[in-house]
Amino acid sequence: MARVRGTGNRSTELRLVALFRAEGITGWRRGAKLPGKPDFVFRLQRLAVFVDGCFWHGCPRHGALPQSHREYWRAKIARNRKRDREVGRLLRAAGWRVLRLWEHDLGHSRAPRTLMRVQDALAAGKR
Repeated sequence: MARVRGTGNRSTELRLVALFRAEGITGWRRGAKLPGKPDFVFRLQRLAVFVDGCFWHGCPRHGALPQSHREYWRAKIARNRKRDREVGRLLRAAGWRVLRLWEHDLGHSRAPRTLMRVQDALAAGKR
């Protein structure tokens, strides 16, 4: 688990970068100094995008606990989910809109729908 990267993760952030580029979605930045360190920020539309790993954030579909140290992992993932909710509240209170995507939303079959969600959120920010 120690080898899992917090940023630049191939299955989440870098996959979404590739999808944005393929779809021609521009205006995003990474590494913004906002609460929770959003993976992508669209400043003009005030949209913060998070890509949550299925394991680390307790995906209801794919978030299986390891067989060893189950109580530790259950508590760890619960803390992560609580932090995610708090970060969302902080950002919304500061006037940002928050979009959370699951790692499994970036797969080939779900990517078109995920990109549509991002585009809809961006369009809503232009109004």
